[in-house]
Amino acid sequence: MLSRVAPWLASRKDGAAPGVAVRTLGGPDTSQLVDLARQDAVANVFILSHLKTAGSAAPTAGGASILGVFDGGILLGACWAGANLVPVQLDPELAGMVALAAHSSGRRYASIFGPADSVLALYAGLEQFGQAAHEIREDQPLMTISGPPAVAPNPRLGFGQLADFDKILPACAAMFEEEVGYSPYLGGREYYSRRVKGLIREGNSLVHLDAAGDVVFKAELGAVTPDVTQVQGVWMNPALRGQGLSAGYMAAVVVLAQTRAPVTSLYVNNFNARARATYERVGFRQVGTFATVLF
Repeated sequence: MLSRVAPWLASRKDGAAPGVAVRTLGGPDTSQLVDLARQDAVANVFILSHLKTAGSAAPTAGGASILGVFDGGILLGACWAGANLVPVQLDPELAGMVALAAHSSGRRYASIFGPADSVLALYAGLEQFGQAAHEIREDQPLMTISGPPAVAPNPRLGFGQLADFDKILPACAAMFEEEVGYSPYLGGREYYSRRVKGLIREGNSLVHLDAAGDVVFKAELGAVTPDVTQVQGVWMNPALRGQGLSAGYMAAVVVLAQTRAPVTSLYVNNFNARARATYERVGFRQVGTFATVLF
């Protein structure tokens, strides 16, 4: 486990200036972390959503923690370190320090995601320790919309209900497998099922089921703050693809998401030209670039 204070300095050839150090954040660091993340409320919606729920930057009961890069008492950048690594306003020149700290914890990570420059710098650091990626998606436009969508929303999309969990879960699993190339049930079904059920319970599952009870379209609000939501898990039933339905459903996602926050965001693989064209038709515009490294 990481020590409370661990000085990985410029002498380690990690790009940091003398006196700059990495340590695990605790409760007293929360206000600094919030201020740091609010510098870009869209890019940092994941950590801001966590802080809204948890109320603290302290390590979680599940073992996730937040690494902070400090110059004296000033927080320069941070990185969520749980099942995934998620940089927060992390200068790429400081990423080597964080990569060393993350590696030294002994934890294995499923992915790194966030602003592209920081993600790719973190991966470069981890790669030196033998952590090789399964896939690198280095160009993922980060897109937002505020205000009404540019196309008519499909009124059949609504918030998912726990009574429909057994229908929603297989659609979520199918989307996950299409996106990352392996089943979310690897290592056990319970964790992923609990995650999906939590999204439904929190009002963050958006779905349309047809008369037979089959999912036609679904998406989730994977992160929610008072200012921004981040849409994830967009999935159309394969039997209905290619019929021009996606834009109406995405417009409905925006309308429902804006009942929670004024700005709706998402990020998309640049190679997915069809999805990106749909989002642009609805009114999303690129505001940055994310990257994802899958291990």
